[in-house]
Amino acid sequence: MSEDLRLVLAALLGIGLAIALIVRGRFHPFLALLCGAFAVGIAVGMPMAETAKAVQKGAGDVLGGTGLVVALGLSLGAMLQLSDGAGALARSALNHGQPDAAPWLSMAVALLIGLPLFFETGVVLLLPIAAAAAAAMTGPADAGTTRLRLLLPALAGLSTLHALVPPHPGPLLAVDALHASLPRTMLYGLMLGVPTAIVSGPLFALWIARRVRPDAPVMTPAVPLVAAAGVGRALLCVLLPVVLIAAGQVAAVAPPAIAPHLAWLGLASNPVLALVLANLVALPLLFGRGFSAPAIQGAIWKEAMAPAGAIILAIGAGGALKQVLVSAGLADFLAHLAAHGGIPALPMAWAVAVCIRLATGSATVATITAAGIMPGVVAATGASPELTVLAIGAGSVFFSHVNDPGFWLVRSYLGTSTPDTFRTWSVLETLISVVGLVLVLAAGWLV
Repeated sequence: MSEDLRLVLAALLGIGLAIALIVRGRFHPFLALLCGAFAVGIAVGMPMAETAKAVQKGAGDVLGGTGLVVALGLSLGAMLQLSDGAGALARSALNHGQPDAAPWLSMAVALLIGLPLFFETGVVLLLPIAAAAAAAMTGPADAGTTRLRLLLPALAGLSTLHALVPPHPGPLLAVDALHASLPRTMLYGLMLGVPTAIVSGPLFALWIARRVRPDAPVMTPAVPLVAAAGVGRALLCVLLPVVLIAAGQVAAVAPPAIAPHLAWLGLASNPVLALVLANLVALPLLFGRGFSAPAIQGAIWKEAMAPAGAIILAIGAGGALKQVLVSAGLADFLAHLAAHGGIPALPMAWAVAVCIRLATGSATVATITAAGIMPGVVAATGASPELTVLAIGAGSVFFSHVNDPGFWLVRSYLGTSTPDTFRTWSVLETLISVVGLVLVLAAGWLV
């Protein structure tokens, strides 16, 4: 058996074991992915001590910076949720729009408030508001159709951001692994993400809503701790981390005579520092003078940390699997295949992420794993690191199905049966993935 074949089979064995443990054994992805990582090491003949070191290195490298970003992003999202700031933004847009414009407004609101929110937080926060707006727009006979026409565009906006735009953890990890420009990746992600969300959101919803009849879901809006923050204050908190990160690129694109005088704009462009500053600004803006009250502080961090543990553990285990695959030689094999086998880097990055996504059900784990084994391919082919990040992100959301916790979360909010959830949510995710890849490939001809 050739070494390359043994390597590929070992990778398939490890990933297959993780799938079996997640789907059949109902294991948490954290433990299942660690088992898969050790299985890869054993299958390729790595010493156990070396495999263990690779596992520790992979988890540590990923969590060193991204764990902080996850926690800070969740805390900012909790503040926007508990202060009703994000809800105020959503209601302001949806309650003042015409019925025909409502699906587009729903997508736009999701693209806006989803910038600092993790996908699950955005779903829990935004979908009840969109459903309430839909109920106010229509009679009982058309309630299900109208609700889908508003909820699906919101999901498209949230998922597109989750896949393509830092500082969401997946794209941010890929930026770091591939040494891509963070502001440039954000710019490209937004430029390609908006048309992707349009196709997979309002346009797809217009077609599928006539063919699915959902039941009425039980959706409980988040209960705010204080009176709703003003729309302007909430908008500032949403946009602040994005503006701070993007400001780091201003000096790079400014004329040489001016650039040295603008270097200070990049001081807060690090994602961790940008989110720390956003958290500090959001506290008094959203909660007023009582922001330091123990009840408010305790509620914010309880709301933020409850999901953080599961997310961080899964991310760490994905990093461990990635590092074992790299240490086993899979990254070098793919780089050689890209350089000498004629397989373009961008479709390869997308396909690798798709395989991990289908196997593990996690978009973030798919991004971590694919990004970790693609640097050699990018170096060998000269592909754009920023577009490679976006290709991986597009692949990471391909066809959500039963091993994805998000599948069941969305199903409960849409009120659809399992087959209809495949027809709506799973197809929506696949549209984001495929349209995203097409736009990334088109951009590759221009960059």
